[in-house]
Amino acid sequence: MATNALSTAKPPRIQRTRAALIAAGLDLIASRPIDAIAIDEVVAAAGVAKGSFFNHFADKHAFAEAVAAEVRAEVEEEVTRANAGRTDPVARIAGGMAVAAAYALRSPRRARVLLRGQRVAAMADHPLNRGLRADIEAARAAGLLRPEAEASGVAYWLGLCQMVMILLVETRLPEAAAAEQLGEMLAMGLAGLGVAEAHAAAVIGEVLESWRA
Repeated sequence: MATNALSTAKPPRIQRTRAALIAAGLDLIASRPIDAIAIDEVVAAAGVAKGSFFNHFADKHAFAEAVAAEVRAEVEEEVTRANAGRTDPVARIAGGMAVAAAYALRSPRRARVLLRGQRVAAMADHPLNRGLRADIEAARAAGLLRPEAEASGVAYWLGLCQMVMILLVETRLPEAAAAEQLGEMLAMGLAGLGVAEAHAAAVIGEVLESWRA
């Protein structure tokens, strides 16, 4: 499991308890929304006392957000690795969607957990959205995106990434069909951001080539 970059250093026992609760949440929330899961069920699956739950989380919804943030941090680590050699901010933005699509195909249960934690993805100023926000700002500064992307680009792109993940998790498309769907979503998404058609086509070709590799 990826280490949650948002958590601060705590004694090992407390970290183990939190990790056990998060692990239980990853399994339970993949199958059902949080409103259908009792706290008693969570602590039983984690093997910890019920009081321990409230030492870490205010309520079930805060718990669900923390579990979703754990998965999102995992995805962001993959995005960072995939974008390590890319300097074009548009290619970095597109690369993030490609990573999300690949993650949904490879880990559909964990992707469901992320998709059920809508608030984590929807908050443009959330620390986990820092990378996307920086890439959109860089692309805007370079004149590559339409002016509206400054205020709404992060939410717009996160919404598209969510839709790609939902589609791939629910339909389980074969790889070739998934690549075609990803290409279409990238084309529409980059057009919506205002990327020039030739630039978008070059970026999509490079990203899809990397995605299939």
